[in-house]
Amino acid sequence: MAATSVCAAGLSSSFHGSWGASFANGGEEYRMLARSVPNVRVARPIRMQPMMGNINEGKGIFAPVVVLTRNIIGKKRFNQLRGKAIALHSQVITEFCKSIGADAKQRQGLIRLAKKNGERLGFLA
Repeated sequence: MAATSVCAAGLSSSFHGSWGASFANGGEEYRMLARSVPNVRVARPIRMQPMMGNINEGKGIFAPVVVLTRNIIGKKRFNQLRGKAIALHSQVITEFCKSIGADAKQRQGLIRLAKKNGERLGFLA
């Protein structure tokens, strides 16, 4: 703390030596150092593009049935039916949570668990 108060008064202390004094007073060494350092631009790190696909594609016991159904009825219609099924399942989970008195955080956890189970079983293939 004593070294700080000495430097704040504009005096050079033994802690900083002549180096600290020359930089603190805007000396020639500082200007030379500033000129000798090149302007370097650092590129942004390369970010991987998110994969838009299911990592469990083709995995799970129900995956072949899901893929076959999607190929038969078409991707657009299949996604509509899947969306309705997921919405109905979320409603069932919500009603269950209301009946047992679970809060919103527990409800959200159950919905996430249902999604993970659906992925493992192949419903989201």
